[in-house]
Formats: sequence, structure tokens, C-alpha cells
Amino acid sequence: MKNYLLLATAIVLLAAFQPAPTAKSTLIKDVTLIDGNGGTPLTHTDILIKDGKIAATGKNLPAGNATVIDGGGKTVMPAIISSHVHIGMMNGKDNRSDPYTRENILSQLKKYADYGITNVLVMGSDQPMLFSSGLRDSSVNGLLPGARLYSAGYGFAAAKGGPPMKYVKHPATVAQATAQLDSVALLKPTVIKMWVDDFGGSTPKMNPAIYKAIITRAHSHHIPVASHLFYLADAKSLVADGLDIIAHSIRDQEIDAALLQQMKAKGVIYIPTLSLDEYAYIYARKPEWINDPFFKASLEPGVYEMITSPAYQEKLKNSPSYQRNLHAFETAMKNVKKIADAGIIVALGTDSGAQPVRTQGFSEHLEMELLVQAGLTPLQAITIATKNAAIAMKINERYGTIEKGKTADLIILDANPAEDIKNTRKIAAVYKAGEEVSKGPLQP
Repeated sequence: MKNYLLLATAIVLLAAFQPAPTAKSTLIKDVTLIDGNGGTPLTHTDILIKDGKIAATGKNLPAGNATVIDGGGKTVMPAIISSHVHIGMMNGKDNRSDPYTRENILSQLKKYADYGITNVLVMGSDQPMLFSSGLRDSSVNGLLPGARLYSAGYGFAAAKGGPPMKYVKHPATVAQATAQLDSVALLKPTVIKMWVDDFGGSTPKMNPAIYKAIITRAHSHHIPVASHLFYLADAKSLVADGLDIIAHSIRDQEIDAALLQQMKAKGVIYIPTLSLDEYAYIYARKPEWINDPFFKASLEPGVYEMITSPAYQEKLKNSPSYQRNLHAFETAMKNVKKIADAGIIVALGTDSGAQPVRTQGFSEHLEMELLVQAGLTPLQAITIATKNAAIAMKINERYGTIEKGKTADLIILDANPAEDIKNTRKIAAVYKAGEEVSKGPLQP
């Protein structure tokens, strides 16, 4: 017994004097750095990563024991964050089998990461499996591959309207809305999602008394509220009632000065989802990117053949909603410029994944291109896709910019997107928490 105790003591003492494990370090040298804060890119800059976080940025940083990556000629920007997506709603072009499976969700999160997107917010279309299985929490904590999945839980729609999703709540009274909100709050959602729209006159709108009760009750749980909307009048009413996030563009008419002032004063965040509105009409012709491998790699099986078929294109051209959709897109483009110019936070979101034509991954890059087409600068578009989206999701203390102490989520690019926003598609490598997780969607 005495010898056993001596041996145990020796083992403990030996362990105590062992050096602590060295944190993994990576030094990316001599890159052009776009840090996400909107300033002028920094040339010939090094980025030191230690234990998954940004340890330092600057010129001629000492390598020490770090693995050195020569970034000469490359540009580095923060990984993209998409604050309005849907997961597990697609499986091919027609969803003949149930798409909301763990395997499909993880596959789609991997696709987002391949496109340089490391955090996504699913807006109200999730199902109980995500929470009961621990998938959401494991993903948020970085324990699963692919983009981290944040969730709005189960969304709220009109009593006899809204999207046909299995777990969306359809409260008929204020009391019912309050009780349902308390139930959803137990899931600890990032936001509460509402659909306040008539979908082109095809469904009733949510009663204003109901959505005001939802906003009030959500705020009592310290949860912000985001709303799907279309009309300027609804946006005015929702903002007056305390809405935190406008989750789609105002598309029926141009925004006025009064609402701009109110949104600015109340800190309302605007997610324009411009790509959604372009997808609503663009396949009636062949857009310039239709045969781009970067686009095609993002599609579900069978979708490319569907959207390039003459029958599909003719169907869109002859649709009674074609002109309405075109006007909606043009109005959305005007409004996002006005809103950004007013100093209101614009955050990237795309509604990707809700339908097969709203492709996951490519949509986020297209969204940045459309922001530039609307009159914003490439650096503004990148800030919207990184820092501002992190603010919308309240994860900006950890993600969204490349600066000391932040998680090392970043994209290494072969060309500078400050010169041409489409250069965000020239992905050389994607890093998540300091580890390379992809070389882009076109590499195996």
C-alpha cells in the first residue's frame, strides 16, 4: 500500500511539472485585410490566430511557434453571416421525402460553410427535433461541422394565413398569442419571427392587436422580434409597436422620411433579402450567372434543369405576378440605398433555403452584388454581410470582424472584393474558429 501511494504521489507531481499544452497558432502573412468595420483595407498585413481566436493583426508579426501561411497576393475578409435563412426545407427540386432530417440539415450547413458562411439564423421554420436532439445547441457551440445554426424557433402567422409550415403558430386571440409566445420562449430563440403580410392578396394579414401582443410579450422575455412584411403601411405600424428587425424589404412603395427617422431613432435593423426578390422574376430569362459553376454547385439535384427549361421560363414570363415581382425588386433596391444612407443598420439575409430557386450559399454572394448594384460600396456590402449581420443576431462580441479577441472565422480570397464585389466568390480557403474547413464549393 505504501509503494502504491508513493507511485501515485510521483505521478501527480510529474503531471504538475509537465508543460501546459501549446495552443495551436497560425500566422497568415502578407495579405490585404478587410476587417469588416468598413475602413480602408490594410495591405501587407499579417493575422495571428491562437487557439481559434484572432491574437493580433499587423505588419511583420513574429511567427514564434505558429504555422505560417504565405498569403501574398491574397485578401482576407471575415466569414459571412446570414441573418435570414431556412434549413431543412429542401431535398431536391420537389421535396418528395421529408427534408427536415439531421442528415439533410448538416449537409446544408456544410454547404453554407463551403461558401464562406459560418453563422446562419433560421427564421421561424424549425421543428422540435432541432431542439430535442441538441442539434441547435451543439451547432451554436461549434461541436458540429458546417455553419453554426441559430434559430428563431417556431414562427407566428395570421390565424388563417401565413406560410404552410407544420409548427408555425397561428394565434386567433391576444391571450392565445401570449401563451404561445411563452412556450416558444422556452426554446431560447435568437429572435421571434412573425409573418405580417397577405402574400400578394392570397392570405389574410395578421391582426395588428395580435402582433403588438407578440412584440410586447417577446420583449418581456428579452427576445427581439423580426417580421416578414411587404407593405410600407405595415412597416410603419410594426415599427410604431416596437418591432426590432424588418426581415424583408419594403416593396410596394418607396420609404418616406418619417419612417426613416423613426427606424433610426428606435434602432430598427433592416434585412433587405434583395436576392429573394430577384429570384422571383429573374429565371424568366437567363441571368449572367446561370452557368457559373459557383452558382451551379449550390443547387439541389434537378433544379438547374428546371430553371433553365423553356417551359419554366415561359411560366414566369406569363405569370400574373411577374410585373408585381419586378416592381417589388426595383422598389427594394431604391429603399435599401435610402435606408443605408440614413445610417440605419442594414444586415445581410437572403431567405435562402426556403425554396429550391433560393439557393443556399450562392444567394449570400449574390446579395452583396445586389447591394452594390443598389448604390452601396463593396466595403459597405461586406460590412453588411459580416459585422452588421452579427449585430442583428447579437453575436457581434465573438463574430463579424477580424480584430483581437474575436473568433477566427475568415475567408481567404484570391482577389480583392473591395475592387469588385464578385471577388468574394474567389474562395481559396474558409476558416472556422481558426481551422481551415473548406477550400470553397468548387473543391472536393
